[in-house]
Amino acid sequence: MVSDEPLAPDLLAQVLEVPTARVDEVCMELATRYQVDDRGFVLQRVAGGWRFASHPDLAPYVERFVLEGQTARMSAAALETLSIVAYKQPVSRAQASAIRGVNVDGVMRTLQHRGYIEGVGRDPGPGQAVLYGTSRLFLEKLGLDSIGDLPALGGFVPGPGVVEALEVGLRLDAAPRSDMVEPAEGARDDAADDASFRSPW
Repeated sequence: MVSDEPLAPDLLAQVLEVPTARVDEVCMELATRYQVDDRGFVLQRVAGGWRFASHPDLAPYVERFVLEGQTARMSAAALETLSIVAYKQPVSRAQASAIRGVNVDGVMRTLQHRGYIEGVGRDPGPGQAVLYGTSRLFLEKLGLDSIGDLPALGGFVPGPGVVEALEVGLRLDAAPRSDMVEPAEGARDDAADDASFRSPW
């Protein structure tokens, strides 16, 4: 309760002079007991350590208290860039820019300033660019114990049918579709205009 960040089991073990395995065992027992008793708080494993937190069911009330008067939000660009770093780490600024299709230098600096990403190494290639990864604060904010707990990307990727339709629609040499044939002269109207520009999916 006196720590402002999750406490690592080995540190708790050192302070309490008990084996690390025993610390994890007791913390799991406490977490289960609090859940069974339906307490307003939980003991959770996050960012490689243990911490107390308010119960998820109370989030709306906690938000009203904590977010009162706060207006700062992460931009879409920041969220997209942070997602790239989270899933592709370690990644350089140039690599993140290539994935997003725009320069991300400013956004990366902001994310680093906020403590969500940090330098984790250097690219062995020419220039030895700094490689970035997510920080412990990132895991803590998302309530994750490790980066491996991020949801799989499979659920966010479109199916093969959609990808194929996109590829066909983007080909310059694609043959005209039968339902996009020009109507006879004089028969064209607004409805025909709409039909001729229908998306293939």
